[in-house]
Amino acid sequence: MKTIPFETIDWSTIIKTEHKGETGVAYWQTIQFEGLRIRMVEYSPNYFADHWCTKGHIIYCLEGEMISELKDGTKSLLKKGMSYHVTDDDTNPHRSQTANGCKLFIIDGDFLNPTV
Repeated sequence: MKTIPFETIDWSTIIKTEHKGETGVAYWQTIQFEGLRIRMVEYSPNYFADHWCTKGHIIYCLEGEMISELKDGTKSLLKKGMSYHVTDDDTNPHRSQTANGCKLFIIDGDFLNPTV
């Protein structure tokens, strides 16, 4: 990974992009570096992801709660103040859903890929 300079981020100035789920919508604010992506993500009430994700993430829940479901049927509740992490791979496909909405801080990038 390249060196990342010291920088503060005023998230109120970062444009939100809309990503529709199977139901509901996710709003992403994204900062991109080479090999590293940092996001603030808000899921609307009744959000249900439209795909199984095999990318790695470090996720911290800032507000609300969500369920992270693995393709094997395992479900984990993530509430305010909790986090989870997973590496890039095809063994832990996961997707998110939330009844009442939530706000997440998400970090992902090349360092989560065990083959890089």
